[in-house]
Amino acid sequence: MSDLYLIDASYFIFRAYYSMPADMADGQGRPVNALYGFAKFLGDLIEQENPTHIAVAFDESLSSSFRNRIFPHYKANREPAPPELKEQFVRCRELCDHLGLAHYASPEYEADDIIGTLSQRMRDKGYRLTIVTRDKDLAQLIRLDDVFWDYASNERIGYHEIPSRFGVKPERIADYLALTGDAVDNIPGVPGIGKKTAAAIFSEFSSLEDIYADLRRVSALPIRGATGVAAKLDTHRATAFLARELTRIACDMPMDVQPRHLQRRVADLGALAAFYDSADFGPMLRRQSERIASRPI
Repeated sequence: MSDLYLIDASYFIFRAYYSMPADMADGQGRPVNALYGFAKFLGDLIEQENPTHIAVAFDESLSSSFRNRIFPHYKANREPAPPELKEQFVRCRELCDHLGLAHYASPEYEADDIIGTLSQRMRDKGYRLTIVTRDKDLAQLIRLDDVFWDYASNERIGYHEIPSRFGVKPERIADYLALTGDAVDNIPGVPGIGKKTAAAIFSEFSSLEDIYADLRRVSALPIRGATGVAAKLDTHRATAFLARELTRIACDMPMDVQPRHLQRRVADLGALAAFYDSADFGPMLRRQSERIASRPI
């Protein structure tokens, strides 16, 4: 079984942007703090893991995905990325080209959906997945042979460890978030149902459909105020199903992709050197790239 690494680029770019010095700039005065942090992250990961297959997924817009058509307030609580960061996103994709990494973005779908679709396609072809992120939403994609790698904490979480970390089994995470809501993405849930209550409900039910097929069972659960919880679920049925449309990752977006497209290529050292020079980066990243390029993939 071959391994495929799927990288949630946006998390690591934003993390670098807010953790690296804001005054890092190239000779033209353009900020490069996020670019440098992302380059260091990718280089470290590749040097450590030497993956044969890898894909990097980028978000393209906060307001143009299919979820915004379903719910116009989706992610409306988030401030747009500042111009100096948007430019660095473009350069991060250029970096992926020079490193020999497949990368994807879409105005219609989010990075999560790209990762979800690649997960489904490649798992069906016998690949074992490592999803590199800290985003709890992506945990819903994990299956028996997969790994959720919280790279920032160097914590690798397998299928059976997901419930203790995120509250429920991977297959139930979208439904779980439909009840609790997700304030980060401005997704409403069922008022009055928090994480503990939702986890208790999904210890007995497998899906929203299962819950709404027999709300009387909810009233009998050994949870505080069970009858009131059942009444809230009944009142906010439409909200729960709407929220699940937003929290469920699309695994069927149109993509023409085969395993060969995700095979890591040898880094273009000449292009990387010119790229790092244009960003006024020191020799460390260049030396790392040379070490990576000297190893067989």
